[in-house]
Amino acid sequence: MSLNDITRQQIDTLVKSNQVVLFMKGTPQQPLCGFSARTVAALDAVCPDYASFNVLDDEAIREGIKEYGSWPTIPQLYVNGELVGGCDIVLSMVNSGELHRQLGLEPPDRTPPEIKLSDAAAEKIREAMQGYEGMALQLQIDANWSSQFNLTPDKGDQICTEANGIKILMDIATAQRARGAAIDWVKGLSGEGLSLNLPQAPPAVKQMTVQELSQRLADNSVILIDIRNEEERGRASLKQAQVLDPALMDRLAEMPRDTGLAFICHHGNSSMGAAEHFRQQGFTSVHNVSGGMDAWSQQIDPAIPRY
Repeated sequence: MSLNDITRQQIDTLVKSNQVVLFMKGTPQQPLCGFSARTVAALDAVCPDYASFNVLDDEAIREGIKEYGSWPTIPQLYVNGELVGGCDIVLSMVNSGELHRQLGLEPPDRTPPEIKLSDAAAEKIREAMQGYEGMALQLQIDANWSSQFNLTPDKGDQICTEANGIKILMDIATAQRARGAAIDWVKGLSGEGLSLNLPQAPPAVKQMTVQELSQRLADNSVILIDIRNEEERGRASLKQAQVLDPALMDRLAEMPRDTGLAFICHHGNSSMGAAEHFRQQGFTSVHNVSGGMDAWSQQIDPAIPRY
């Protein structure tokens, strides 16, 4: 598909009106390919306010951006109107500090984190590395604190630390999140594998009983957020609850991260996903109301109708 004048103008506008713009599959909040996800994770650690364009929403731009910069793959990053490159180049520039320099930012802290690695985990890793000379353990921790281990060659641009005789490679963002981490080998009902404890990760979502919620609402120590749709709220609702809409999302973004939050739905299932989202945004006192509105009706206020 050739790049027509209209599409070129659209791309020009996106590139020249933003200092940093990423053409990707999906959005930074929900990348839809692994390369886009890795690029987003790297950029989030450097300049979280960058612009983005989901090429899956516009076939003309999806194909046109490849011709525009003579770059055949997606994602593509532009900085100050110039093409930087794709995923591998962005990761390399973030890890080396070159992207920080281009953006006029302070160079990144490349101090290797201290990581504890148990004897059991080290033994299993050595077994996995047999026959793979020159490989190291790569640890990735994304902005949602989800982690992944892989075996990879040491290209020299990542941060390297050593624990129990094992070389561990990380990108800049992972190294910051991994400080004080502990890696172990665990066995459970679902099998066995490496486990990772991250002291810097936000605390897990806590379950809150409706009795606890009643007390917290009485002393005004928690914000109750109802994630149900308008129809369900019309059937049964609490006057203290706020609706999770774009306006509330904007207000929450400006609140202190130690603000107490409680999420409620019909039975306490869907609300867990919303609670987890805000935990990943750094909130440290996040609760899911166990049993939801149905439990409130049965145990606190029978005047609230069940449905």
